Amino acid sequence: MFTILENQMLVPNLHMLKVEAPDVARAAQPGQFAIFRPEEDGERIPLTIADWDIQEGSITVVYLNVGRSTARLASLNKGAELPTVVGPLGNPMEIDHFGTVLCVGGCYGIASIYPIARALKQAGNSVISVIEGRSSFLLYWQEKLKTVSDRIITMTRDGTQGKKGHIGSLPEIVRTIPMRVDRIILNGCNYMMMRGAQETLPLQIKTIVSLNTLMIDGTGMCGVCRVTVDSETRFACVDGPHFDGHKVNWVEVTQRRKAYLQEEIQPLRSTRPQ
Repeated sequence: MFTILENQMLVPNLHMLKVEAPDVARAAQPGQFAIFRPEEDGERIPLTIADWDIQEGSITVVYLNVGRSTARLASLNKGAELPTVVGPLGNPMEIDHFGTVLCVGGCYGIASIYPIARALKQAGNSVISVIEGRSSFLLYWQEKLKTVSDRIITMTRDGTQGKKGHIGSLPEIVRTIPMRVDRIILNGCNYMMMRGAQETLPLQIKTIVSLNTLMIDGTGMCGVCRVTVDSETRFACVDGPHFDGHKVNWVEVTQRRKAYLQEEIQPLRSTRPQ
């Protein structure tokens, strides 16, 4: 069993979970994920590892409360135990001295880009972190990201903080940066990554996306995370989760994400008090 050290809501509907998992913490690398189960017969939930502490023996994830399993996870308090924490899984993000890298995060992706930005900074890159949300009250971890970034840029759709805009404003942001941008990393919902990759394609800047939202099993057994990349079939959990966003078949990804919407909603409705 894995003891919960912290479980709190950061912003509406978005929660941070810190759990004691020393073996996972010792092996974790930026961009990898872990599988969580909130109860013994519960669903497997793949979540990107947002931070880890080897001395404490802990890992931290940020997750969206969107269905029955994540609602159950959000209901657990400090000291509760999880039956399953498996990881680290997936391939780590490629880290090298690229030059100037934009790390763009939205929603739970704001947390996911933190260890990537940290590793890129340690590798000698100039790191610019871009975080976006519908409004200022949905942004978080800004102080944490400042410690691993040369610059922080915020975007909100309603203009309550930073630049007024959304992921479609990415080319405009790139043009305001005085140095050449050598790589862009996108992490967030599928639409955010798809739109971001579409916007950066004309800029001819290599853009990496993390397709962790497609997974269930997380070990390549179930096949749910099949995705076409550069006209070849890949499995997000074992071949990724990181892929060149300009080579992903986003139409297929979008269709796959919609396949079980009703099945995801029904269990949540059935658990509500009558």
